[in-house]
Amino acid sequence: MKVNKIAKWVVLGVCTGVLAGCGGSSGGTGNNKNEITFWNPFTGADGSNMVAMIDAYNKTDPEFKIKNVSLQEGDMYSKIPTVVNSGKNIPDLNIVHAERIKQYKDNGMLESYDDLLGDYENINKDNYVAEAWNLGELDGTRYSIPLDIHSWGTYYNKELVEKYAPGALDDNILTFDEIKEAGKKAAADDIRGVAVTWVKPNFLSLMKQNGGILTENGTDPTLDTSESKDAIGMWKELYDEGVTTKDGEDPSQLFLAGKLIFFPEGIWMQNNIKEAEFEWGLTNSPQLSNDLSETVNWASSHQFVLFKSEERSAEKEKGIMDFLEWIRTNSLEWAKAGQNPATLDILNDEEYQEMPQSLFISTPEQQATLSIFDYKYNGYVSEYIDAHGFDTIFGKQEVDDFTSGMQKEVADKISKDSTNN
Repeated sequence: MKVNKIAKWVVLGVCTGVLAGCGGSSGGTGNNKNEITFWNPFTGADGSNMVAMIDAYNKTDPEFKIKNVSLQEGDMYSKIPTVVNSGKNIPDLNIVHAERIKQYKDNGMLESYDDLLGDYENINKDNYVAEAWNLGELDGTRYSIPLDIHSWGTYYNKELVEKYAPGALDDNILTFDEIKEAGKKAAADDIRGVAVTWVKPNFLSLMKQNGGILTENGTDPTLDTSESKDAIGMWKELYDEGVTTKDGEDPSQLFLAGKLIFFPEGIWMQNNIKEAEFEWGLTNSPQLSNDLSETVNWASSHQFVLFKSEERSAEKEKGIMDFLEWIRTNSLEWAKAGQNPATLDILNDEEYQEMPQSLFISTPEQQATLSIFDYKYNGYVSEYIDAHGFDTIFGKQEVDDFTSGMQKEVADKISKDSTNN
C-alpha cells in the first residue's frame, strides 16, 4: 500500500550525541528478491555487534539473507518519510526508536504484524519484557517487535561508596537522601557525589516517581506541574548544596579519574566505563524511595517495524519473520554491546547473567521498574529539556520558568502539527 500523504515530520527519538549505537555505515537500498534490506541506525560501537548477528544468521543459509544498511540516525529518519511517500526503495525491515512508533502509525506509514504472527507462536508477550512488547500494540493492532530495552542506571565507584556511603547499595537502590549524605562527606575531599548528566532521563524518571505524567489525554501536555517542578528542583538543590558535578566539568572523565562516586548514565556506556582502573558497579537510577515497587528507571527500545510497501512479497515477509524468530533466541551478541535484549530467552544464558546490565531484567520486579515514555510528542519534550535542562540545574534559569516554558513550547508545537488537524 502506498502512503499518499506524509504529514509534517517531527524528529522524535531517544538517541542524541550522548548515546552510543546511534549512527550509520554506508549502504544503499535495493529490493533483490533473495535478500531482505534492513535499515537501522547502528553505526556506533554496537554496529559491529549487529553486523556479527546478521552474519551469523546469514550463515544458517536462510532462503532470504539479510542485507544490512546502517545509516546515521538523522539521515535514516529523514529518508524514511521520503521513500515511503514515493513508494519505491522502501526497506523491507527497519529498526526505529520506540518513541516514534505512535506518530508513524498515526501518519498511516506502518504495516501490521497481526497476519504474520500466526505461524510464529513464540513471538508473543510471554517471551519478551512487557514494557518493550506492550508499546508495539496500538488500538488492538501490533505494529512492532522489540529488539531490546535499553535503560538508564547509575554507575558507581565501589571504593568511594565504601568510604562515603557504606551499605547504601546493599539493596541495589540508590536514594537521593543517600546521594546527599555521601556527597556532602565527599566534598571535603574534593570528590563529587553525583554527576549531572543527560537531563531528560534523570528528569523523566524523577517526575514519574513524584506521580507526574506527560499527558492525560495522549495529546495535550501536562508539564507545568508540581511534579515537574519538584523533579528538576531536586537536581538543582543537589547542585546548590555542592553535591553534584559543576557546570563545565566532564562527568565521564571525573568518574574514570576516581573523583566521582555516582555516575547516572545509560547501560550502553559500559565500553567507556570499562576503562576505569578501579572496581565499579551498576545499579538503578537515583530514587526517592528504597522500595523496589516504587522504583522508576527511564528506558527506551529499538523496535522492528514494517513500513507500508507494495514491493514486499509474502515470501519476503515470511523471511523477515524467520529472522525475527532467530533473533529471539540468538541475542547474546547484542547484549555484548551493553544492551538488554527484550527477549526473555536471554535470561537462560549464563554469560549474560554475569553482565552488569542484566540487573534490569533479572526478575519480574526489576522489569517492572523500566518505563518507556512513549508520549506521541515526546520529541518536543526532549528538545526542550535538552535545550534548557542544564541551565535550570546550574541556576541560569528559574525552575518555574523551566516548567512553564516547556508547557508553552510543547503545546505550541503540537498545535501546528497537521496530524491533529
